[in-house]
Amino acid sequence: MIKKPIVVVAILLSAAVLFAGEKSPQKQLVDYVDPNIGGIGQLLTATIPYVQWPHGMARIAPITTPGITDRYLADKIYGFPVGPGVLMASTGDVGTNRATYASDFDHDLETATPYYYAADLQTWHIRTEFTATHEATYYRFTFPSSAHAHCAISLDADADLTVINSRTIEGSQRVFGPVAELANADGETREYFYAVFSRPLSTYETWRGDKLTHDSKQAGDHIGFVSDLPTHARDRIEVRVGISYIGTEQARRNLEREIPDWRFEETKAKTRAIWNDALGGITVTGGTERQRTIFYTALYRSLGRMTNITEDGRYFSGYDHKVHEAQRHDFYVDDGLWDTYRSLHPLQLLLNGKRQEDMVRSYIRMYEQSGWLNSFPSAAGEQVPMIGHHAAELILDTYTKGYRDFDLDKAYEAVRKNATQATMIPWRRGPLTSLDRVYFERGFFPALAKGEGETVPEVSGERRQAVSVTLENSYDAWCVAQLAKILGRHDDEVYFTKLAHNYQNVYNPAIGFMAPRSSDGNWVLDFDPKLGGGQGGRDYFTEMNAWVYTFAVQHDVAGLIRLVGGRDAFNTKLDRLFVEQYGTSKFQFLGQFPDATGLVGQYAQGNEPSFHIPYLYDFSGQPWKTQRRVRQLMDVWYGDGPSGVPGDDDGGETSSWYVFSAIGFYPVCPGVPVYEMGSPLFERTTIGMGNGKPFTIVANHVSAHNKYIQSAELNGKPLDRAWFRHAEIAEGGTLVLEMADHPNLQWGSAPQEVPPSMSAENSTASGAD
Repeated sequence: MIKKPIVVVAILLSAAVLFAGEKSPQKQLVDYVDPNIGGIGQLLTATIPYVQWPHGMARIAPITTPGITDRYLADKIYGFPVGPGVLMASTGDVGTNRATYASDFDHDLETATPYYYAADLQTWHIRTEFTATHEATYYRFTFPSSAHAHCAISLDADADLTVINSRTIEGSQRVFGPVAELANADGETREYFYAVFSRPLSTYETWRGDKLTHDSKQAGDHIGFVSDLPTHARDRIEVRVGISYIGTEQARRNLEREIPDWRFEETKAKTRAIWNDALGGITVTGGTERQRTIFYTALYRSLGRMTNITEDGRYFSGYDHKVHEAQRHDFYVDDGLWDTYRSLHPLQLLLNGKRQEDMVRSYIRMYEQSGWLNSFPSAAGEQVPMIGHHAAELILDTYTKGYRDFDLDKAYEAVRKNATQATMIPWRRGPLTSLDRVYFERGFFPALAKGEGETVPEVSGERRQAVSVTLENSYDAWCVAQLAKILGRHDDEVYFTKLAHNYQNVYNPAIGFMAPRSSDGNWVLDFDPKLGGGQGGRDYFTEMNAWVYTFAVQHDVAGLIRLVGGRDAFNTKLDRLFVEQYGTSKFQFLGQFPDATGLVGQYAQGNEPSFHIPYLYDFSGQPWKTQRRVRQLMDVWYGDGPSGVPGDDDGGETSSWYVFSAIGFYPVCPGVPVYEMGSPLFERTTIGMGNGKPFTIVANHVSAHNKYIQSAELNGKPLDRAWFRHAEIAEGGTLVLEMADHPNLQWGSAPQEVPPSMSAENSTASGAD
């Protein structure tokens, strides 16, 4: 009895040695990505687990239960995209409503990756898989034994569908802007599809409205197709789909070029390889498994937009509703510059500056085709949400970082027209109004006085957002001034530089906050910096309050510091931001400011106006506080589960903040070609820079505790400032940081070593080469 346990132990030890010698397959970068991170929104929008190529036109994900905005919590799958239509498989009843074909599903039986998705349609016992290329998608359905198996395609409004033969269906649908109304809604944009099935679907019906027929063509609203055929257990039906904005013939060409035959695994492997290559633009060593998962998922989300809609060297433009030759420069749409100018575009520039040049070219083309420089372009044309004319930041940032293969004179013409002829009223495109004239004449955008009713018809339910409009247009004006300076247009440089100082006109020293003024120049009475402005603060601010927007002077942090009262006063104010409470219950505060999620005091990691603020300590002599805060924000508000994004991801912008912060720096002011430093997560990070000349960040002794920079060395020379120029890393190089668990209060704190600002008085203020 004593010997048996010894034998068992010996066997177990031998097994342990045997298994220890076996190596599990090495994890590739794409294997860290979990597209379901963020599938439960903090309050508003959840993420979507897209399968696509980087910047791909075919962007597909399961279409889940309508009305359940937290997609990860949805109970049913209603179908899958085929261009503008919805494809679904079932073994149930035939009907004309998508709900008829909907199926339960279980995330525990699901595979979600950037290159491949699979799930069980449990109601019908069908296994669904799909992958995608740039302009095509590939579905594979594995059916049970059934006398009546179905493949259905449905479309919504202003659509058409044609059954060409027993294997082929084509169709189209008019598309609109996904975010807001179109500024140029007179023309029409359609998305087309061309779908080929792996086996004949000889028995089928089509519908319009609620009526099923055997017609091979349908057109109008609420139309569709459904097949009926028997299947044996494990029978597979595959569907290859090409999409296009040019026409169904182009959709067919796109399909035949990208997925010419029935090789699902080969297509899946190719898309996996493309994602591994794209994610390899940044490689990291160290950190935890959780941190690498969050990091590479954030990088994946940072590479989804803008969308390249060039097809065979041509593109359809929703800005003049014509097909154009691309002339060897791809055409990109699907952007939201109010969000993405901050860190998404600067990150993409680091990874592939040539693509960024084509994005700038795309904006210039939109201007030439529509007469206005866009901020929220879609395939259907210009959308008009939010405030500001932030293409100026994108263009200036791209140019000053050395990517200049675009027509700067034409770009300047466009930004100047927006800055002088386009209304600043939120969510509006059109000529100047009486409110804009107050801005140009008095230096601020006017708010309504207390008790005053709205009399300007162009103002919508989004209200005036007057303080934010003043602040953001001040930054825009600074960018225009810099472009004028580059082009030698001195009078314009002087004029727009003056406008760039308008932020000073809405700072109320009596209360220490940016505050609203009415058209007569008086401060709005009884203004509450925390809760003023109504829903979303929109009378005075954009989705936030004065606590956040008081720090919204990215182009002139030095001037803001002086305005507030100097370094000590500024640091005290900034410290308070992160601990100041709500002035009411948290429930009521978030009810008024639903975009302000990810709260740390009044700071909101879930909304873009906050993103640069933790890095402002680099300007005020306390960079160790930036190091502490960015670590806190990454640790607390980004996770590896369905609630792991602090707010709306906004096309990857919120994720791009994490990517930058995790590698240890961030662009506070796009347009100034420098980066402000934070605290890296990883021992070693290498950025490919898109030119084969890598830039490496080495953080010696970095850990959860060792978050503070003790000293730095850039390209072999001591670095005593908490920022560096793009030119210093553009040709590759190495940044070495010595990290410890306590702050170095001297490093990066000298007044002469602060980052550049418009009104900085030190010799480093230009930030240029």
